[in-house]
Amino acid sequence: MESVLAILSGAVWIYLLSARGGFWLGRVKDSIVASRPNKWPAVVAVIPARNESEVIAASVQSLLRQDYPGAFQVVVVDDDSNDETSAIAVRTAAAIPGRSLTVIRTNGPSPGWTGKLWALNQGIATAEKSQPEYLLLTDADIVHAPDTLAWLVAQSLSGRFVLTSLMAKLRCESFAERSHVPAFIYFFQMLFPFSWVCRSHSKTAAAAGGCMLICRDALASVGGLASIHNALIDDCSLAAKLKKTGSIWLGLTDRVHSIRPYDTLSDVQKMISRSAYAQLRNSPWLLLGTIAGMAITFIIPPLLAIFVVGLPRYLGLATWAAMALSFMPTLRFYRLSLLWSMALPGIALLYLYYTVNSAYKYLRRRGGQWKGRVHVDAPSLR
Repeated sequence: MESVLAILSGAVWIYLLSARGGFWLGRVKDSIVASRPNKWPAVVAVIPARNESEVIAASVQSLLRQDYPGAFQVVVVDDDSNDETSAIAVRTAAAIPGRSLTVIRTNGPSPGWTGKLWALNQGIATAEKSQPEYLLLTDADIVHAPDTLAWLVAQSLSGRFVLTSLMAKLRCESFAERSHVPAFIYFFQMLFPFSWVCRSHSKTAAAAGGCMLICRDALASVGGLASIHNALIDDCSLAAKLKKTGSIWLGLTDRVHSIRPYDTLSDVQKMISRSAYAQLRNSPWLLLGTIAGMAITFIIPPLLAIFVVGLPRYLGLATWAAMALSFMPTLRFYRLSLLWSMALPGIALLYLYYTVNSAYKYLRRRGGQWKGRVHVDAPSLR
C-alpha cells in the first residue's frame, strides 16, 4: 500500500510540475510593456465599500492620483456602512483636485444578490451615465501605483482583452499572513494557471476581484452583473462569462497592493472559509474528492518520508522536495524565507480544514458570512 501511495503522489507531482501551465513558476506578470495608444479611452473606477473607514482613504487617494491621460472618474459605493466610510472618501477627494469622485449609498442588497455585487451594480449604473469605454472594478482595501490604470488600458487595447486583471499583492507581515498568503496565491495559480487563463482557446477563466479592467460593451453583452448576481466567487464567475465574448488576461503584479490586515489565524480562516465550499459548487462529492486529492498531493509524501522505510520513504522524500521547490518562486515573490517551502504540507492541511469548515458553515446556513451578512443559505436538509 505504501508503495502504491508513493507512486501515486509522485505521479501527481510529475503532472503538476510539467503539464499544468507552469503555474508554480509565477511568470505571468505585468512586466510586459504594451505600446501606448494614440487615444486614451474614458474609464470609471467603481469601489464597493462596506465599513471601510480604515482603508478607504488610501484606496481613493491612489486612484485620484493616477497618471492617466484620458478621462477618468471614481465612484465609491457606500454599501450600507455604519461608520465614516463616505465622509472619509469625500474628505480625501477634496484634498486632491483635478479628478472627479462620486459617492453613492445603497441600503442593503436586493433579494437574490450578494452584497458586493449589488453595490457594484449600483456603482456601474452611476458610472454608465458618462458612457465610459472601460470600467475599473476594485476594492476599498486596494492601493494602486500611479501608473496602474495606464498600464491596464494599454495592455487591454494592445491585446484586445475584454477583461484585464491584476492579482493584488496581499499584505504579508504578520505570522498568519506569512504562513498563509503565499500559499493562497500558489493554490490559486494551481487551480487557474495564469498561462491558461491568458490563452484565448483555453476554457480556463479567472480574475482577481481587487483589480479588474472591463470593457463596458463586453459586460453589457453578457447581461451585466445581473448574470452572476448570486455568485459568491464573483471575480472568477465574471471572468468565465466574459471569456465567452473575447480574450482575458490575468497576472501577478507589484503595482497593486492590498492593505487589509489579517493579523490572526482566525482572521485568515474566516477569509478562506467564506468561499472555499462555494469553489466546490457546494457539492459534498467534490468536497470528498478534494479531501482525497489534497491528502495524496500534499499530506502523504511527508508521512511516507517520516514514518515508512525503504523505497516508499525515498519516493516520499523526493516528492516532498519537489513540492518544496515548486513553492519557492512564490516565496521569492513575497520576499520570504525559502524555509517556508518545507511547511507546505502543513499549510495545505490547514487549508483543507478551512474548506471542511466552510462546508460545515454552509450546512448550518452560515455560508459566505462576511461583515455581518450571510450571503449564501444552504438548502433545507429535510
